[in-house]
Amino acid sequence: MKAVFQPGNNIAMKIPSHEYEQTLHFYRDIIAIPELAREKDTDTPRFQFGDKTLWLDNVPGISQAEIWLEIVTNDLAAAAEHLANHKVTRCDEIEPLPEGFAAFWVASPSNIIHLISQSDEGRSGN
Repeated sequence: MKAVFQPGNNIAMKIPSHEYEQTLHFYRDIIAIPELAREKDTDTPRFQFGDKTLWLDNVPGISQAEIWLEIVTNDLAAAAEHLANHKVTRCDEIEPLPEGFAAFWVASPSNIIHLISQSDEGRSGN
């Protein structure tokens, strides 16, 4: 099967601790993007960003904000092979993924991190 890539639903903004509260205030209070409900106060704040979800992650130890994007594919194995054949840098060590989550991390040539994840259609075998 040939891998097909599509934009995913998630955008993660990795924010240095020293800028986190001001950034959260900007999205929550200044431009007032709708915030999605959290089960616990310690859960990562999420905002409805058009048809996407914007996650605001507090990341100690980084010096500047980063944007991470999600790409979904119908065939994760074919996607991994396709990206490797094109010498795309895989960087699974960047952040652990939940056990059993069908995905991996890559970096674009400009070092934008992308989560490549199995689409629901690919999971069900359709």
